[in-house]
Amino acid sequence: MTASQSAAPAPEGGIQERLEHVALYRWWRRSVVRRVDHEAVMARIVEDSGWTPRYAFMVMMSAGIAVLGLLLSSPAVVIGAMLISPLMSPILGLGFSLALFDFSEMRRALTALAIGASAAVLFTALIVALSPLQAPTSEIIARTRPNLFDLAVALFAALAGTFAIIRGRGDTIVGVAIATALMPPLAVVGFGLATWNMPVLGGAFALFVTNFVTIALSAMIMARFYGFGHYLSSQQTWTQTFVLLFVFVAMAIPLGISLKQIAGEAVTLNQTRSFLSERFGSDARVTQLDIDFDAQPAVVRAVVITPRGRMKRIAALQDDLTARLGQPIRLRLDQVLLEAGAGPIEAQREEIRQAGEAAAIETLRIASLSQMLALTAGISADSVTIDRDHHRAMASATPLPGATLATYRTLERRAAAQADGWDVVLTPPQMAYPLIGFVGSQDALDLPAREAVLVTAWAAKRWNVRALGVPGLPEEAPQTASLTQRRAITIADLLRENGVEAVPAPTAGSRFALREVEGDGEQP
Repeated sequence: MTASQSAAPAPEGGIQERLEHVALYRWWRRSVVRRVDHEAVMARIVEDSGWTPRYAFMVMMSAGIAVLGLLLSSPAVVIGAMLISPLMSPILGLGFSLALFDFSEMRRALTALAIGASAAVLFTALIVALSPLQAPTSEIIARTRPNLFDLAVALFAALAGTFAIIRGRGDTIVGVAIATALMPPLAVVGFGLATWNMPVLGGAFALFVTNFVTIALSAMIMARFYGFGHYLSSQQTWTQTFVLLFVFVAMAIPLGISLKQIAGEAVTLNQTRSFLSERFGSDARVTQLDIDFDAQPAVVRAVVITPRGRMKRIAALQDDLTARLGQPIRLRLDQVLLEAGAGPIEAQREEIRQAGEAAAIETLRIASLSQMLALTAGISADSVTIDRDHHRAMASATPLPGATLATYRTLERRAAAQADGWDVVLTPPQMAYPLIGFVGSQDALDLPAREAVLVTAWAAKRWNVRALGVPGLPEEAPQTASLTQRRAITIADLLRENGVEAVPAPTAGSRFALREVEGDGEQP
């Protein structure tokens, strides 16, 4: 790519002559395009945008710092990872190659970006797999819900960064690196891969794609503004414009929907706080308020410090709040009652005392839960993984004499019944799936057979097995199914209802166990 190409004088013949009579065009050529050393800028872009051993090393170091900062929930460490990440260079190279229709540089930049992103994801996944800390932190969750504001941030930061590259304002790049935040989303993708958390992986990957596509297209816009690719034909220019508009609109629609959902949740939270404040009066204080929007219906958890005379019936409050919000909710409200005559100072003291007591109670409750789950799984309490943010407790059970998969499933249910408000996950040791039997010539599942399928589906999910082979299952639904096929279809439907995919496997007799065909577990 030469300077004559990048700064080339122009559209052909008659168009050029007509443009020369436009004052704005002459000003743009004189004051904007001619002040840029196109050859030097392109040399710097090409030099930094390719794959080198130094680039690979810096990507992996940045990824390692980022994932450790995310696991420790340390914003300062995460910012450090942003500063040393070299991913901005190949993305800018991609943007300039789009502006110039330089397919060689485009392939070079995309190759470097793909290698860097893959190395970052695999390296962070390895760190997370070896780490004792695998619970999603607030820093991780914050990068799983991209919205329209993320696109706007990437757009403005990329415009600033490209301007700095073109006009030689290198000190601006530090701020751009922090604003675009390319490495943390990739680290979260690695976290999701290591923990097999698909919502986290998918959300973080969407954020990374949003950032890098927006940066590349913004770089293309700035490059064209400063005269790079000025020699391109009108057809090529219109192609760039169409691609630019199409991609931005395609990204803006789902991101706008996500932003609308986030805004709706914020409005719901404010409406709920206002409702509780109105009902309990100015003497009351709403000290804790949290809404679980993923639950069906949404669960509102709140603590209100109020004079004894203003105590409310929770059932009535729930009905009125449902009417106010226009959606079904389940209200879990703790009312801390103050004696008559208590004023704001007493309420504030009670709030502080309640906060301290709540923290102490939560700590004791977690310790009790860990001990209970440890006894259930036959392990030490230190081996139980506790996710405070999502109220989730996880443990891998040791083999118990005479225990079957149904035994471990029952143990998990009993532990969950004692852990009110917590999600308990007990992973059983590897063993054979239970036998599924049919009585006589019937194709319906009786109670023992249905229970065997449910236990199999539960164990498969605990072992991260995504698909099970069902003997006799046809590839496509036949017009007239045999007895074996009808049985297989019944089992497959029940598996899918419980979150496990079913695929065909060789036929078996009237009693058989399902087979693993895809996942992280071992063949039993």
